[in-house]
Amino acid sequence: MVKRVLMIAYHYPPLRGGSGIHRTLSFTEYLPQLGWEPTVLSVSHNAYPDCGLAEAAPQVPVHRSFALDAARQLAIHGRYPALLAQPDRWISWWLSAVPAGLRLIRAHEPQFIWSSYPIATAHLIALTLHRLTGIPWIADQRDPMIDTGYPPDPRRRRIHGWIERQAVTRGAAIVCTTPGAVRDLNQRFPQADTSRIALIENGYDEVSFIGAEIAPPAPRADAPFRLLHSGVIYPSERDPTALFAALARLLAAGTITPANFRLVLRATGHDQYLRNLIARHQGLSHIIELAPPLTYREALGEMLNADGLLLLQAANCNGQIPAKLYEYLRARRPLLALTHPDGDSAGLLRRAGIDTMARLDSADDIAGALPHFLRLCRDQQAPIAPPALIARHSRAARARELAALLERIHCKEQP
Repeated sequence: MVKRVLMIAYHYPPLRGGSGIHRTLSFTEYLPQLGWEPTVLSVSHNAYPDCGLAEAAPQVPVHRSFALDAARQLAIHGRYPALLAQPDRWISWWLSAVPAGLRLIRAHEPQFIWSSYPIATAHLIALTLHRLTGIPWIADQRDPMIDTGYPPDPRRRRIHGWIERQAVTRGAAIVCTTPGAVRDLNQRFPQADTSRIALIENGYDEVSFIGAEIAPPAPRADAPFRLLHSGVIYPSERDPTALFAALARLLAAGTITPANFRLVLRATGHDQYLRNLIARHQGLSHIIELAPPLTYREALGEMLNADGLLLLQAANCNGQIPAKLYEYLRARRPLLALTHPDGDSAGLLRRAGIDTMARLDSADDIAGALPHFLRLCRDQQAPIAPPALIARHSRAARARELAALLERIHCKEQP
């Protein structure tokens, strides 16, 4: 018998940007090799702020139903009723996706409904379809629905809490991406069946890395050391204030200079905020580059050829692991992590044998760790994760974990 899964996801090509695209896309690409045929239900293209040219693999059926982004398409003078953005700005998708999902269920007869958060409406659609059809629902939590101070709006927090309770009590499984997220769910729902709370971490796509390795750039003679941060820098969760203070201190002491050091912040999403921080310190503009976005493959190529990679993760995200960390590990380049030692990111790095870390909120820590890191790189002694551990974090391996979860639940559901 052919086994099928209906996958409900906002983040899917041709939307550009966001690690969630690669998680869902890789599942749909690898699951057919593992005995499961996915069908994707996503939003109409007009609901995306930015579309690229690439679509999903041709063997994966992708169906789209109408949706609007309330903030972009329903606002008047930048304002729109809060009711149109609960639990998120794409709640209009629910109106079209439920009947579209019922049609797909009749046509494909899936054994499971799978949905991807952080677009809460995807979970709401899956919950509705589950209640209408009885098909088991798996909720994939790429980020926690509830966290300290999140969501900040009390009404949205209540709605998120209700959806999360439905996933825990009605779902066949709720999947988290970090050990901390699993622990937090168990603490919030102590009476829940812990066997239904599963861990499937994020990862990297080996095929994309192979493509990025085909044409490496020419070596740079007498160029400064390039320390790269690739991706969004959130003002709270990845605040570089202490980093910039440490760089200013090292610059004033002559430990680093514009001739021997360059910090490249690629596709930060908050360039103006960072320019304001940089302007507080004399000379930082000569060693920090705010670089524009690249295509995904170009971004991977830049990681592969960086002198060093930089991770930023604040203590308020101790239960999260940035998806880019798995790509950093696969790039096999020296890695400096500015993160809290008790967080999941630090735990993953220690398991990988990487100890080049400092606290993101401590300029003193960073001012001590950065010169040490640069010396290790210069002497080719910086720790790199072993190949066997890196391979366990591939997207193909994650798809095998999902397929194993589907098989386990499917066997349980059989009479």
